[in-house]
Parts: sequence; C-alpha cells; structure tokens
Amino acid sequence: MSGSLWLNLVPAFVVGGLLCVCAQLLMDLTKPKFTPAHVLIVFASLGTVTGALGWYEPLVKFAGAGATVPLTGFGYVMGKGAVQGAESGILGVLAGGIEGAAIGITAAILFSFICAVSFKPKG
Repeated sequence: MSGSLWLNLVPAFVVGGLLCVCAQLLMDLTKPKFTPAHVLIVFASLGTVTGALGWYEPLVKFAGAGATVPLTGFGYVMGKGAVQGAESGILGVLAGGIEGAAIGITAAILFSFICAVSFKPKG
C-alpha cells in the first residue's frame, strides 16, 4: 500500500474507533438508563451542535469517513444541509437536512430491505 493510503486509513480508523468506544462506554457505564436509542439521539445531536459551532469540520477533514460514518457524522450532515437550505426559508431548512443525508438514508433503507428479504428471522 502506498504511504498516502495509510495516511487516510489510520486517522479514519482511530477517530471512528474512538467515537464507537465512547458510545459503548456510555451504554456500559450507565446501564440500564442509557439505551442504544439514547446514544443515537445524543451522538446525532452532538454532531449537529459541534458542526454548527464549526468544530466538526476539521475532524471531518482529518479523519474523513472515520468522522462522517458514525452517528455524529449523520447529525453533522443533517445540520449542514439544514443551514444550506435555510436560504430557501423554513421549508428549505426542513428539506435541506433530509437532502444532505439522503444518500445515507437511502443506503440504510436499501440494505435493510436486502437483509430482510435475504435472511429468515428466528422465532
């Protein structure tokens, strides 16, 4: 592998891994009060807030997919899309967030459908 590939992979792996470790620790150390649903809301909100403050963009530039794939990245993308859509008014704010995250949402729905059709659930 070339050196530049490693320079992209290592930060993505470290940052993405640290975000996942934080989520897991949050669930493990706060059982039963903090469920995966709570982590989803906290991390998506954290991504939105840090994106609005301008703190998440440098992390995205440094870690790439390591920062955009986890839940914080989803919040960041939604918030960024809402800000860009704000030029069109209130409907632009609502549509901008969905438009910004449309690829991720579509992929989640598509792969969920493929898994549901491909595998037989246990009773």
